[in-house]
Amino acid sequence: MFNPRFFEEDAMMGGMYPPGMMGRAGGAHQRFDEYYRCYPVAMLPGPDREHVNHGGKVFMPPSALDKLTRLHITYPMLFELINGAKDTITHAGVLEFIAEEGKIYLPFWMLQTLALEPGDLLQIKSTDLPPGKLIKVQAQSPNFLDISDPKAVLENAFRNYACLTRGDIFTFSYNDTIYEMAVLETKPDTAAKGAISVLETDLEVDFATPLGYEEPKRPSGTSTPNSMRGGVPAGGMLHPQGTMAQAINYASIAPNSDSAAAGAKAVSSNFLLGGQKLNARKGAKAPTPKPSTPVAGTSTNPPPTVVRRTNGPQPLRLPPGKLFFGYEVKPVRKTGEKKVEDDETKPKFQGQGQTLRGGTKRKGADGEEKKDSAPAASGGGQKLSGGRTLRDTPK
Repeated sequence: MFNPRFFEEDAMMGGMYPPGMMGRAGGAHQRFDEYYRCYPVAMLPGPDREHVNHGGKVFMPPSALDKLTRLHITYPMLFELINGAKDTITHAGVLEFIAEEGKIYLPFWMLQTLALEPGDLLQIKSTDLPPGKLIKVQAQSPNFLDISDPKAVLENAFRNYACLTRGDIFTFSYNDTIYEMAVLETKPDTAAKGAISVLETDLEVDFATPLGYEEPKRPSGTSTPNSMRGGVPAGGMLHPQGTMAQAINYASIAPNSDSAAAGAKAVSSNFLLGGQKLNARKGAKAPTPKPSTPVAGTSTNPPPTVVRRTNGPQPLRLPPGKLFFGYEVKPVRKTGEKKVEDDETKPKFQGQGQTLRGGTKRKGADGEEKKDSAPAASGGGQKLSGGRTLRDTPK
């Protein structure tokens, strides 16, 4: 016959004896064990709870809280989730007791781990898990390497989890991106499937190589003399063009290269090209300027000519991680040191001189410069004294 005061007596016994002494006092240790229909969190009535999908806690009905209280299940309330049809197991905590009776709402990643479909039957058992000491995880995408401080990000993500099980593939959100992490190893490995509690514990996190990650290919190092055959390394030349200087075309970018300087000077200087006169030649017809209609928003000025150097001294640009030690070393002149004048004997000026009158300067035997006088004008000469010369004598 049902005893209406059974639960009151159970509560009184719970107040008299701690839960660990109930078994020694004659009462068997009772465990929460129920079956519920499982559904994803997205189907839970009420406001949107997207953040719950990236956690390890479930929603249970209020009747579960009543039974857990009578069974003296204390904090933290951890549960073992069992899908008997697929023989899959994981563990979870509880967030709230607001689900409809007979239903339980789980994060989406937990449904995938247990191979469940909405509406499937799920067994829930209460359990105790040891505090975790170490967990080894593996990112399911190389995009995880884009996170600058992964340990700090995971530490913040673990706040939404109560426990983790070896074999779980849980998710967390960071910078509007969802990352998946697989649990490879846990310590201590005493509970079922290596489940551990991540609440109030000093947990060490170890990372495995992300799934799908490929090591970048690095070029082989400098070949040793033993691997040289006929002056060529065993695997061929380290660079297809030969040495480093040939690879970067050092001859054209060296400081003493003048081939490009001459070309650039000719292109950029207006005085090395053909001469132009300010006044038009007689008889030449000047081109008639074409009338242009100004258009709003456009300029009538011709676009500037861009002069690009295609050879000669140019800046040295190397890929990251490479150095070049081939530039000519020019020692810096110390203070007080005079520059060596080795060209004092060289003539400073060469060529013929020009005068304003058009006469040509030339040097005589004594080294003095003489000018070729212009031809004398025809006509009678005059003396300063006013007298006439012989040329002026009338015939």
